[in-house]
Amino acid sequence: MRSANEIYTVKKIHLDELEAIPFFEGAISALAFDYGLKKIGVAYGQSITGRAKEVDVLKARDGMPEWNDVAEIINDWKPNFLVVGLPYNLDGSNSELLSRAVTFAHRLNGRFNLPCYGSDERLSSADARIQQKGKLNIRKKNKKVLIDDVAAAIILEDWLKKIIK
Repeated sequence: MRSANEIYTVKKIHLDELEAIPFFEGAISALAFDYGLKKIGVAYGQSITGRAKEVDVLKARDGMPEWNDVAEIINDWKPNFLVVGLPYNLDGSNSELLSRAVTFAHRLNGRFNLPCYGSDERLSSADARIQQKGKLNIRKKNKKVLIDDVAAAIILEDWLKKIIK
C-alpha cells in the first residue's frame, strides 16, 4: 500500500478511450457507474482498502439518468474521481454501447467538474449475477436479481487495483 504522499499513476492502456490520470497525491475516492440504457448502477470505493460498495441503481431513459439523482449521490459521497464501465465485447472489440458509455462519462465530467475515467467492464455483470444469486427483488409479478450496483462495485475495485499497485 502506498503512503498518502506518494503519487498515483495510471497507464493509458488501462483507461481506454478516456484521459489518463496524470498524478494524484493521497487517498483516492471514487464513484463508479455501470452504464446501461434503462439502469445505471452506482458504487463507491476508495484506495485505502481498495474495496467498493454498492450505492444505488438509477433509472435511465435511453441511457440518460435524472441528473439531479446523480448530483445528490455525488454530493453525499464527495468522490475525487468518477469511473464509468466501458462495455467492450468479449473479444476486445467495440460494442454498440461503448460510444454511449464514453459520451456518458464526458457528460459526467462536464456537469460535475470531476475527473472521469473508463475501466473495461467485461464480465462484470456475469460476476455480479454470481454474487447476487439468491438475493431477489420482487417487482410487480416478476422476480429480478438487481446486479447493476454490484457490477459498478466490481468495475471500481478492478480500477482501484490498477492504480494502487
